[in-house]
Amino acid sequence: MALQNLDLEEQEKLDALKAWWKENARLIVLVLAAAAIAVAGANGWRWYQRQQALEAGALYDTLAKAVRAGDAKALRDAGGALTERYAGTLYASMGALAAADFHFDRGELQSAKAQLQWVLERSPAEDFRDIARLRLGALLLDEKALDEALQLLEAQPQEAYAAQFAALRGDLLVAKGQPAQARAAYQLALEKASGPFRDSVQMRLDALGG
Repeated sequence: MALQNLDLEEQEKLDALKAWWKENARLIVLVLAAAAIAVAGANGWRWYQRQQALEAGALYDTLAKAVRAGDAKALRDAGGALTERYAGTLYASMGALAAADFHFDRGELQSAKAQLQWVLERSPAEDFRDIARLRLGALLLDEKALDEALQLLEAQPQEAYAAQFAALRGDLLVAKGQPAQARAAYQLALEKASGPFRDSVQMRLDALGG
């Protein structure tokens, strides 16, 4: 009798399990499928990122060769492809900075500014955005667009660029005829600078009477 009761209990458990599975099987399958899709998606995204980096790296190599060869058309083609198709990669920012130097060396200041502005607006890296601000600020200084350049430097830079930001701000304030404010900017730059750059800041500060 006990054995029969045990068999009945086991059968009831089995029946209950079957009923639960019948009710929940679709949900379980959906959950498992979603998990599988998530794993596959993550792997696919990593593959996509690697592929993007490889393709962007090849384009950047092409752009760098164009810079060395002075080939403006090849630079425009490679640079355009980088910024249009691989804007999220660091290679696109590097390419835009290289293109800005290329155009600046040839006196094509509007094209240089456009490349630097692209880095400011689109680069995923703070380092590159700080570099772009410094270069664009120097261009604006040459153009006597002093207020625009000072506004550009209001952004808080990373510590590695703090000395350069302060020194350029000093240069802009000198150009605006504000020696006291320029002196304060140079003193801040001097506190943060090192090596040969510190010497250049000291020279500028000395020129203002220390």
